[in-house]
Amino acid sequence: MPFEDGHFPDNLGAVVQRTVLTGQEPPRIVIHEEDNDWLIGDGVNDPNLDGASVVVCISHIADADPSVAELATLPIGYIAERDEPHLPWTITVHEWADE
Repeated sequence: MPFEDGHFPDNLGAVVQRTVLTGQEPPRIVIHEEDNDWLIGDGVNDPNLDGASVVVCISHIADADPSVAELATLPIGYIAERDEPHLPWTITVHEWADE
């Protein structure tokens, strides 16, 4: 478990797509990268476009969507995905497409 109490620390930063941060789209992808970074995306828009993603406290997303808060136990190197917010997360080993 990455965190002692199974909860994200209040000051933990994550790279989050603006569409998720603003509530325009739900979080559909949560990645706990090999270097211990956290990424949260909407799964439909390109997170790599200029200005598409920002660094914010992950607690902002977890507070807005309690199912994201449950992913604080996601191991390093794994990804949680879902098609829609009412569906359960599918957790698998994460690999970038170009690896």
